[in-house]
Amino acid sequence: MKNAISFPLIKSLSMIVLLGALTTQCKQKSPKKAEPINDTNIEVPDGFSVELMAKDLGNLRHMTVSKNGEIYVNRSKLKDEKGIIHLRDTDNDGKIDMEQSFGNLPGTGILIKNDYLYTSSNSGVYRYKLNEKEEIIDIENPENIVDGLADKGRDNAKSFTMDDDANLYVTIGSWNDSCREEGTGNGIMPCAILDSAGGIWQFKANKLNQTFADGKRYATGVKNAVAIAWNYKTNSLFAAVHGRGAFHDFYPDHYTAKHSAELPAETLYELHDGDDAGWPYIYYDQFKKKKMLAPEYGGDGAITAGENAIDPIMAFPAHLAPNDLLFYTGNMFPEKYKHGAFVAFHGQSPELKKGYFVAFVPFKDGEPNGNWEVFADNFSGIDLANPSGPIEHRPCGLAQGPDGELYVSDDLNGSIYKITY
Repeated sequence: MKNAISFPLIKSLSMIVLLGALTTQCKQKSPKKAEPINDTNIEVPDGFSVELMAKDLGNLRHMTVSKNGEIYVNRSKLKDEKGIIHLRDTDNDGKIDMEQSFGNLPGTGILIKNDYLYTSSNSGVYRYKLNEKEEIIDIENPENIVDGLADKGRDNAKSFTMDDDANLYVTIGSWNDSCREEGTGNGIMPCAILDSAGGIWQFKANKLNQTFADGKRYATGVKNAVAIAWNYKTNSLFAAVHGRGAFHDFYPDHYTAKHSAELPAETLYELHDGDDAGWPYIYYDQFKKKKMLAPEYGGDGAITAGENAIDPIMAFPAHLAPNDLLFYTGNMFPEKYKHGAFVAFHGQSPELKKGYFVAFVPFKDGEPNGNWEVFADNFSGIDLANPSGPIEHRPCGLAQGPDGELYVSDDLNGSIYKITY
């Protein structure tokens, strides 16, 4: 394979969780043991188990888990006129037996932090006050943190994360894939979209009723970072970014359909105040391991550029669509996973003929340490090289449970999975 980013095989990806099998090995809050109801063939490394915790919940996006193991998930589309779902195991038998929906705005981001449940719509962020059990006190009256962020209907997810200093970091993705003038192959110069989108903005998490003008552009040149996370070990912001789309439509003299299928890389960045990742003027070629000048701005596939733009710390194949990022801090998984990054991909790579999986990036001393690998595979339920039916599930959200479990949400058929070791 010519890809500069290797795609190592995971040994013994043969763990298939069957209906009714008693697979969970995690600590239970009572002597009862959960009976997994997994009806898929998700593959995980030896020693890991998968349970289907819930299904048919709508278009699930990001999620967060309370200290008591209660799950809150945001939806990109309303279901029964509600945007957020709260799931609870009331009798501690390892099975979800209570569902409660609330909120009337669709969105993506959601996070429990500092006694509040923070959640986002497609234009802002709001929060619900929690009690000492991390239960919402007033479910009908959330507080508005920030509103009025750009929402043009495309790449409008307002993913967010927070640090320990009450700073809120919000993605504002670009609705224009490569900042082109409409109907042409010409790039807008300078790209005015960067004034209000294509980056990550910083707001105060404890200040109510902010507008876009109250925020600070923390990092720019970030086309659409649906996967965003604060790394508390490095005390810094990380984002896995959706790359731009086709090259060959307007530039067939320089790019083929194969180029469009395999370029550019999906990229993982560590971002600091004032950083510029280069979009739309450049893209990252994972085969050449170089930043290249975008064709809208005079590139031909051979011209490098972006001297002032930061380099990605990891590159993935094109079109995998990273939709969530989680740094694992639990003690349940083996030591190799501690402080490493899980990435949920809800797209597929034409180059690899693979997709719809959760990947793992090992970290050491705050930096990637070796190649990324597939961790949980086959959410699609079909052979993507020779597809025989529709995609069944697409991983979207990731959350860590109180015992170190890894939860995965599905934005296609509304399933939630729990992975334990």
